Amino acid sequence: MEYKDYYKVLGVPKNATKKEIRKAYRKLARQYHPDANPGDETAEERFKEINEAHEVLSDTEKRAKYDQFGSQWQHYAQDGGSVDDFFRQWGAGHGPQRGSTTRTVSPEEFSEMFGGGRGGFSDFFESLFGRGGSDPFARQGARSPRRPQAVPGRDIEHPLEITLDEAYHGTSRILQLDGERLEVKVPRGVKTGSRVRVSGKGAPSPTSGQRGHLYLRISVLPHPQFQRDGDHLRMKLPVDVYLLLLGGEVQVPTLERPVVLNIPAETPNGKTFRLKGLGMPHLRQPDQHGDLYVEVEAVLPQNLSSREKELFQELRALRAA
Repeated sequence: MEYKDYYKVLGVPKNATKKEIRKAYRKLARQYHPDANPGDETAEERFKEINEAHEVLSDTEKRAKYDQFGSQWQHYAQDGGSVDDFFRQWGAGHGPQRGSTTRTVSPEEFSEMFGGGRGGFSDFFESLFGRGGSDPFARQGARSPRRPQAVPGRDIEHPLEITLDEAYHGTSRILQLDGERLEVKVPRGVKTGSRVRVSGKGAPSPTSGQRGHLYLRISVLPHPQFQRDGDHLRMKLPVDVYLLLLGGEVQVPTLERPVVLNIPAETPNGKTFRLKGLGMPHLRQPDQHGDLYVEVEAVLPQNLSSREKELFQELRALRAA
C-alpha cells in the first residue's frame, strides 16, 4: 500500500513553515482550480489532493498527528506489515483490553487520533482502507464521518475606467456587484492593464471555504494634454517665438501644480526639457515619481501690421548681410 506524502503533494520540505505551506498551496490551487481547467478530471483530482494536503499541514495539531502516523505507517510498510497490524499496534499503545495484548481501535479513538474523523484525509484514507485493507469504522459497523472539502470561491474580474488625474492621485469608486455595494480604492500609479485586488469580494465558496477575490482591471483614459510613457509624462508646450529667440520664463502645467521653466535664449523649436520627478508616481513606491518631458513648440505671430512686417523685413535683411 502506498504512503500518501502531503509534503510532496504541495512540493514543500517537511520542515516547511506555515507561510511556505500557504504560499505553495495558493500557487497550486490557482493552477489546478476547476474554473481554470473546465472539464479536466485530472486537474480536478489534483485540486482535491492539494486542498486535502493543505487542510492537514496548515493545522498544527493535525500536522503533528499526521507526521507521527506517517512515520509509523512507513515503518510498517517497509517491514511488510499490513494496515490491521498497524492499528492493532496503535491500539496496544493506547491500552490493551483485559486478557489481550492488542485490541482494535474504536471510531472514537480513531477520531481522537486524527482530530475529528476523516475530514480532509479522504483520498489518503481511501488509499489505506479502500484498496486491499479494511476500514476500522466499517469493521465495527459505524459510519465514518466525512466533511466536504473547503473549496474557495472563484475570482471575479471587473473593468474600471479612471482618468489620468485619478491614476496620479489615487481614487475610490462605489460599485454595485450582484446586489452588493462596495467601495473600492485604486492606488496611486496604476496604469492601463493594472489589476487591483479586493480581497474576499469574489464569488462565494460552494462549500464552507473562503470567498474568492475581486480584481479590478484598470483602463486609464487619454488626457488632453499629457501622454503617458511608463511612469514618465510627455507634453507639447506652445511658446511665443520671441521667448525662444530672446529667452525668458514660461509656466508649465503639471498634474500636481504649475511650475516655472526657464527658456534659454535662442532655443530651437522642438527642443525637449526634462523636469525631474514631475511624472507619475511609481505603483510600488508612490513617493517616487517619473519625469515630465516638455517639448516646446514655437507660436508664430498672426495678423501682422504693416510696421511689424517692415521690422521683420529689416531683420531678414540684417541676417542676410
